[in-house]
Amino acid sequence: MGWLFVGLAAMSEIVGVIGLKLFSNVKNFRNIVLFLGGFALSFVLLYQSFHYLQLSVAYAVWIGLGTAGAVLINMMFFGESKSIGRIASLILIIIGVVGLKSIA
Repeated sequence: MGWLFVGLAAMSEIVGVIGLKLFSNVKNFRNIVLFLGGFALSFVLLYQSFHYLQLSVAYAVWIGLGTAGAVLINMMFFGESKSIGRIASLILIIIGVVGLKSIA
């Protein structure tokens, strides 16, 4: 159950990042709801995961998944660089997250 909360928290964080990007371009109600609501829900879900998982592992996996997801979304939809260095770094983040999850 804890991993489900971490996964949902990471997805909510990605929604928050999308909202932040959209809000930085167009300041409207929908974008601020995505921004604030995504991050708020993310923290609530992350907190719930602490009832099942060690804080250090849950937090690190949440950060890793959220970061990787945000980078992928920004590369695919917002025109951020798709350089070899960024992709290699993204792969390293994913390897680290998988390693933390499999050891926990």
